[in-house]
Amino acid sequence: MAGRFAPRTPVTRTTVRGGHVPVPAARPEPRTASGVTRRWTPAAPTDLGLTLGPLRRGPADPTFRTTPDGSVWRATRTPAGPGTLRVALRHGVAEAEAWGPGADWLLDRLPQLLGAEDDPDAFTPRHRLLAVTHRRRPGLRLTRTGLVMESLIPSILEQKVTTDEAYRAWRLLVRKYGEPAPGPDGHRLHVMPDARTWSLIPSWEWHRAGVDNKRAATILRAAKVARRMEEAAAMEPEQAQQRLELIPGIGPWTSAETIQRSNGAPDAVTVGDYHLPGIVGYALAGDRTTDDAAMLDLLSPYAGQRHRAARLILLSGRTPPRRAPRMTPGDIAAL
Repeated sequence: MAGRFAPRTPVTRTTVRGGHVPVPAARPEPRTASGVTRRWTPAAPTDLGLTLGPLRRGPADPTFRTTPDGSVWRATRTPAGPGTLRVALRHGVAEAEAWGPGADWLLDRLPQLLGAEDDPDAFTPRHRLLAVTHRRRPGLRLTRTGLVMESLIPSILEQKVTTDEAYRAWRLLVRKYGEPAPGPDGHRLHVMPDARTWSLIPSWEWHRAGVDNKRAATILRAAKVARRMEEAAAMEPEQAQQRLELIPGIGPWTSAETIQRSNGAPDAVTVGDYHLPGIVGYALAGDRTTDDAAMLDLLSPYAGQRHRAARLILLSGRTPPRRAPRMTPGDIAAL
């Protein structure tokens, strides 16, 4: 029976963090308000859920949806204005439709969004776990959005809190201060606020969303120089990280999480993470006490592709057994 069935990797909290978003098989989509359309054929198999999954900030992200017809919807703020993009893969062809002032901008960058600039062949597995996961995930491509602020702000919200707390803050702030996304209203998507709106959010609203003063102040500093932040999307990853880290409150963890998405950086390792070193150490060396230095040493054979290696480890589902109850989320809004 070996080899007759494709092995299934369970969907765990770790695989979700690795960018796994279940997308139903493509089916004929229901009729919607007509937008601008574009078709593009990827050069290699592409999995929408794996490629675009890192852009979703929690299952109730107001800027991201998947639908039963196999489409992924995302609403974002482009240099040309708000835009909504629907993309589906049918028979190996990416079919996209977009609405709003940013529609053409989104469609012009569809290939980059679906990993056209990514080179998975540059990755050579040197560990059995990575080799198996790499074979099981042939459609993994590293997305490049070309947009910095849409990834930077939620990454700042995720600093030193649980993912549930960060997702809640993102959801509340985008729904209250963002704007309804252009296009069909049945999906109730929202576009995140522009830089000026972020800077005008009153202190008590940050508090109600569970965002402490330190993270709120970092977002405000970034919003004041949003144009300079967006310029990092056209830079080499190392220079882009340096640009982001000029803002007090943005360190290697936040800059790496951002450029992994905005720049499609295959070598940007998330250093300073609470869980990742232990996960990588346990997967590659059986040591759950691994620190950042040891993690980088374990990933050194994958220089140039360390982010891809870390994602494959997360997607493998191999994590250290839990030794304590899950951290209880805080609620500063109740103070």
